[in-house]
Amino acid sequence: MLTLTLFLLQVVYASGCGAPAVKPDIDRVVNGEDARPHSWPWQISLQVKHGSRYHHTCGGTLVAPRWVLTAGHCIWPGDVYRVVLGEHDMSQQEGTEQTRDILRIVVHPEWDIDRVSDGNDLALLKLDKSPIMTDSISVACLPEPEEILPHGSRCFISGWGNLYTHGPMPDRLQQALLPVVEHSVCSRSDWWGINVKPTMICAGGDAVSGCNGDSGGPLNCLGEDGKWYVHGVTSFVSNRSCNEVKKPTVFTRTSAFTEWLSDVMLHY
Repeated sequence: MLTLTLFLLQVVYASGCGAPAVKPDIDRVVNGEDARPHSWPWQISLQVKHGSRYHHTCGGTLVAPRWVLTAGHCIWPGDVYRVVLGEHDMSQQEGTEQTRDILRIVVHPEWDIDRVSDGNDLALLKLDKSPIMTDSISVACLPEPEEILPHGSRCFISGWGNLYTHGPMPDRLQQALLPVVEHSVCSRSDWWGINVKPTMICAGGDAVSGCNGDSGGPLNCLGEDGKWYVHGVTSFVSNRSCNEVKKPTVFTRTSAFTEWLSDVMLHY
């Protein structure tokens, strides 16, 4: 059963969550490719200010009208950030973009940049005001507490991360099919071993993966109700290569943190 707070959040914040007006193209995806424009309308670009300009640094997910979910490692004290919603092609103004300043940043209290494998790689960003919901901007659904996806579940990563290790960053939003790798497999000694905790979820590892710049973005998984749920927040890949054998992309499992997410969004 959903906790009362999560239920209230879903009723108040996420009416119509996980139902994009533009359906993502998920039938022919094998490796990473351009996403259908605005088919992941909860995907945001987290941008950091350098000098007088902002640059993409991480992805994130709109999970409520004023709340964006991203990774704790995307946030550095003293840096100035903004959120761009409704983005697809960063090389041009498409007229669908909305930019919001960040009113408050709440990093998970147990996140430690020096101990990434301990987990808790989460942060919530409260926007200064809600975006106007359009066909290009809407919220994703959150899974039920402790929901565990079965091995092989078809999920999709989306983001503007490097196309390959040390490769270029694309202008257009990318998507890729990353099947879920269950914890009993991902935690084997020749896979991620003890670096993967039960509060994480592994996906991919076969010719495609997340990469630098995808951090904080969603692992999008289609529920039985036909809605899209963000089951993971992109956390880390191998430090040798974005796409290393038996080293699938590791995400923070959102269903392990529903109580914390609910508490922050209700009380901040």
